[in-house]
Amino acid sequence: MAKKPLQGSITDAVIKSNELKEDISLLIYTPPDFTPLKTYDLLICQDGNDYFQIGRIPRQAEALMEEGDIRETIIVGVPYPSVDERRERYFPRAKKNEAYIRFLAHELLPFLDEEYPLEPLASARTLAGDSLAATVSLMTAVRYPSLFGQVMMHSPFVNEDVLTEVKACQKPEELSLYHVIGLKETAVNTTDGNIVDFIPPNRQLTELIEEMDFTYYYHEFDGDHKWTYWQKDLPRGLKSLLSYT
Repeated sequence: MAKKPLQGSITDAVIKSNELKEDISLLIYTPPDFTPLKTYDLLICQDGNDYFQIGRIPRQAEALMEEGDIRETIIVGVPYPSVDERRERYFPRAKKNEAYIRFLAHELLPFLDEEYPLEPLASARTLAGDSLAATVSLMTAVRYPSLFGQVMMHSPFVNEDVLTEVKACQKPEELSLYHVIGLKETAVNTTDGNIVDFIPPNRQLTELIEEMDFTYYYHEFDGDHKWTYWQKDLPRGLKSLLSYT
C-alpha cells in the first residue's frame, strides 16, 4: 500500500543570529489546514535534518494529529552545517554552546512567535534532540523553564556539566521530560573520536531527575545509538508530551 502523501507543508527559512554571528537555516512544518486564526504548539528539533529526513517527524506527527492523538503542532528543524560545528554548538562548554542556548531562547523563539500563531504557554513549547542535540535541548530548558516547558530526549550525552545544570534548575516543577536510552549503548563512537558507555551517566541523570519535581517519563529500549531505534520511538515521545490529556 502506498504511503499517504504529506498533507501539511514544509518550508525553508533563514534567521540572522547575532549570538552565533551567522545565518541559521530552518525547516518548518505546518499542519494541514494551517490558519493564523488559531494557535499551535511548537516543537523545535536540534539535528533538524535528521529529525525531518531520517526520523520523518512531520509525517509521524501528522498521522498522530489526524488520529487526534496529539495537539496540532508546528515543527521546526534546526540543521547543523557540519559535524564540527554541531559539536561546537551542542557540547557542554564548547566554544559556541552558550551562544547557541541564547540563540534558542532569545532569537529563534521570538522569531517564530512573530511569524506564527503559537500558544504562549511554556508547556506548549517543546525542545527535542538525539545524543548531543538532546543534551543542548535539556540544558536550554532547565535554564529557561518559563520559555520551554518540555523536552524530548533520545539517548542524550551526559557528563558532570549536564548534571550540574539539571541540579541548578530553579523551577523543575514547570518542566516535563521524555527520556529514552538504548540498552546496547555501551560503546558509542562520539564525534571527538572517543568510545563512551552512555548507560551509566544516563541512569545517573535519571536518579537526579527523579529526586526533583520534574514531570518525567523514562524508558530503556532494546537497541543501540542509532536512528533505527529513535525513529520508531518518536510516536511514543510525541504522544507522551503532546497529547490532549
